[in-house]
Amino acid sequence: MNKKSIFRTTAVVALLAGFAACNKNDDVLPPTPPEDANEYKFVRVLVSDETSTTLSFLQPYDAKISTFQAKFPLANLYPTASGRYAAVLHGTNNLVEVFDNGLLSHDDHVDVAGSAKWTPITATGLKPTHFKSKGRENLIFNDGDGTLSVGNEADFNTAGATFKIVNAGLVAHHGAMAQFTNGNYAITWASAAGKSPTRVKIIDKNGAEVHASTREVGNLHGNASDGQYAVFGAFTDASATAGGALLVAQNGTQNFINNPADFGAARLGTILYAEGAKKFIGYSAAKGAYIIDITGNKMTAVYAGADAFQCKVDYSGKNLLLLTTDGKLRIYDLATGLLKKEGAAIGAVNSADVYKPVLEATERFAYIAVPSSGEVLQVSLADFSKVVKHKVSSRPVRLALFGFESSEEH
Repeated sequence: MNKKSIFRTTAVVALLAGFAACNKNDDVLPPTPPEDANEYKFVRVLVSDETSTTLSFLQPYDAKISTFQAKFPLANLYPTASGRYAAVLHGTNNLVEVFDNGLLSHDDHVDVAGSAKWTPITATGLKPTHFKSKGRENLIFNDGDGTLSVGNEADFNTAGATFKIVNAGLVAHHGAMAQFTNGNYAITWASAAGKSPTRVKIIDKNGAEVHASTREVGNLHGNASDGQYAVFGAFTDASATAGGALLVAQNGTQNFINNPADFGAARLGTILYAEGAKKFIGYSAAKGAYIIDITGNKMTAVYAGADAFQCKVDYSGKNLLLLTTDGKLRIYDLATGLLKKEGAAIGAVNSADVYKPVLEATERFAYIAVPSSGEVLQVSLADFSKVVKHKVSSRPVRLALFGFESSEEH
């Protein structure tokens, strides 16, 4: 072998040794965590307590918790469609407060427009109960007198602002409403004060009737809208021996979709709309969860069982999550209706408990408020065994998810 060959061989060996050394060094570097190992930076969670007026404001990204004082305990919490605000309903105290998370979305990024705080706007309707939000308009049905309270987010941070009252001439009842894209509202009505609602009519923003009810059903409860249609859970008639979903189009036409044949004397008491999947879901604690096909005029079981006590659509509206009393969490893909994942998420739940754990979820984590421990559990949807426990208040019983599934900022 000549000197050139010896030199080349030595150089190659040295080069390979260098590569080996680099690879060896690379092996000892800590792996880069996947992007979805943490929550999005601008997701927020608001929690109310059974006995305390304390509201807990959680930023999961950095596990920061701030506390604010509501006017009363046991508040019902509802996020607005814009993602910025949460309505805080004190039904028995005839008051609604609004909480501002201080975030402003610009589609491709999120700005921190201010600190988290109470807004000055209030609503003082009698027994505010149901809440709906579309765009920047927010509606509350007041069970105490059958009126609506309407608030636009442009007014939320205006000193002294209040929700506008819309009186459609209804009697007091446990009612509900839905917003259409044409600006009108579908609203329940009852034959006498305190009776269950059995009809739905359409009114304009001032309360004037636009389309009369064309169908009477039995005991309406639970509703959702995609802007074109509003779907209400109902019994078929006053006998309450069978049920289904009343479908009300914004042009006034009404149709009834029957429950599955083996459903029996049960009603879908909760109706959800999954924006990402463009589907309606009906839920009954006694029967489980069903996709309501408003085009095919039928219902299909997602989960048929009497042990599901929480049924929620995730924040983007692509998946359905169910919690059952054995502590198991199930995730269903709403595009297919198929089960994606299931497993133990919490301990077994006593079905007799008045306040059971409550659930909300982003695409990365489930958030479960557990009254008995005073914690919100942040459960990784990629691995249910990975749980972050956030100590909030003594008895957390209500939970709202708002903000944005984004970490992009200026």
